[in-house]
Amino acid sequence: MTPPAATVVLLYQRTSLPWIFESAERAGVRLVLVPRPDEEPPPEGLPPAVTEVLPLDVERDRAGALEALRRRHEAEPFDGVLTLYDPLVPFAARAAETLGLPGIGYDTALGAQDKRIMRQRLAAAGLNTPRFVSLDGPGALAEAARLRYPVVVKPARGYSSFGVVRADTPDALGPLAAEVSGYCRERLDDAGSLLVEEYLDGPEYAVESLAHRGRVRVLTIGYKGRPEGPYFEESVYRAPAPLPAAVQEAVRREVTAAHAALGITDGPTHTELRLCDGTPYLLEMGARIGGSGVSHHIVRHVTGVDLAAEALRIAAGLAPESFGPGPSGEAEGLARATGAAGNYIVPCGGSGRIAAVRGLDAVRADPRVDHVVQMLFPGDVVRPYPDFTGYPAFVLSHHGSAADGEEFHRALARDIRIDYAPEEAVR
Repeated sequence: MTPPAATVVLLYQRTSLPWIFESAERAGVRLVLVPRPDEEPPPEGLPPAVTEVLPLDVERDRAGALEALRRRHEAEPFDGVLTLYDPLVPFAARAAETLGLPGIGYDTALGAQDKRIMRQRLAAAGLNTPRFVSLDGPGALAEAARLRYPVVVKPARGYSSFGVVRADTPDALGPLAAEVSGYCRERLDDAGSLLVEEYLDGPEYAVESLAHRGRVRVLTIGYKGRPEGPYFEESVYRAPAPLPAAVQEAVRREVTAAHAALGITDGPTHTELRLCDGTPYLLEMGARIGGSGVSHHIVRHVTGVDLAAEALRIAAGLAPESFGPGPSGEAEGLARATGAAGNYIVPCGGSGRIAAVRGLDAVRADPRVDHVVQMLFPGDVVRPYPDFTGYPAFVLSHHGSAADGEEFHRALARDIRIDYAPEEAVR
């Protein structure tokens, strides 16, 4: 029997999202699972790759969690720390750094999670970024009023669509910023820090990449729709995006340069950008697999690369299998697409108490569908934007072409809907 390649601590990954657990099993990596505090995975229902469950409340007690990981490492060493949960990326990097394990380092991880730092580093490197102002000092609102409107207000340490809202005039900025700041103080550990940046009018794309020792390989470029606000609820993700070769190359160069600007030399990244007249403008880059593993599904069906397995290998200090020989820092080309995949993100379509989620049963039987991941159910309460409860469901599918995926998503938009109980919306 082949011994396991490594042991990796996996932070805050739900067992209902199966991809990284399946990849760990394929790669022979054992997982020490630190579940989210609101999830108690039953021992009999654990994925085979999970050999231990270590309950830690990381978000409420980071120092205590770090000490617990140190004690666990001293008692039985592990090889790496990984998370797909954006708010814990800096903690995972700090834990690895403290324990002498592979990682990108806390400062780099913070720069890929705090949008203020990210914007500053990207702009200093001369990359394409919208003009921006951090609302964290006296006179910041007056400075933000001089930006070109509309602008987008977003939490500096936010994730998904939480707290992201468009302000069309300087007069609207103050009240909207105050509202979003209140949500941040309630639900994020950042005292309500905000970023204001000029709105970019153009289609949105997601880019999945993998870095190893400074080499960056762009795996897929996917289309994310053209959300215009005032709130930026996601709805589709399809790859590969039908872009001219010259635009794909411009995206690849910009994303590769962003890795260097942010100092991300190892591991997976999830980048979101907009194209304005064919020029890529980065919105953000996360040092993680996107969508709690959704990006892995996209990459695997489009290119055949097992992104989650590669992320686990790199986290444990092992060489990824999808990189050819080459010196550190060498540029990599865009991976070749051999298939197409998509994620239909069921929109909330309102707020209040959910009465029914219609259409998912029929979708589950469709042979093009690989996973239906349902997060919200009848009885759950959806808060109105710019607060963000979460998405009702993901429908992950594979297709013969990007055009087939687009047609499939149009059908899902007709057939799936959320019904709300006839009562007042609940905040």
